[in-house]
Amino acid sequence: RIRRAVEMILEDAGIREAEISVAVVDDLTIHALNRQFLSHDEPTDVLSFVLEQGEASLEGEVIVSADTARASAPEYGWEPVDELLLYVIHGTLHLVGGLDATPEEQADMRAGEREYLARFGLEPCYDDLGKESL
Repeated sequence: RIRRAVEMILEDAGIREAEISVAVVDDLTIHALNRQFLSHDEPTDVLSFVLEQGEASLEGEVIVSADTARASAPEYGWEPVDELLLYVIHGTLHLVGGLDATPEEQADMRAGEREYLARFGLEPCYDDLGKESL
């Protein structure tokens, strides 16, 4: 599902050539990466980095925390693997230009997440107003 989600998002964004790595790590690792690259001294659910980008090509990384997915999933009434898929979708949307700094951007990001989760028969259970942006 992770590979297919990344492929769908890239295809829909018009990316014809891509090399995307997806790393599933623990909270300790993602915390260290978050501190090193973004100067945020806390674990997070997902990080994404564009390494190289052309008109129809992309090289990037998506890093997701299995620990955070396992801890958060029960709160939203679904399995940790589904929460992890949400993180991958969110990170990949960032790679193709998705933003979530403003309320309008967050709404667009949520719509994108819902669209791709629906393709897997999933509907997010989070409250748009109650959950912080990924």
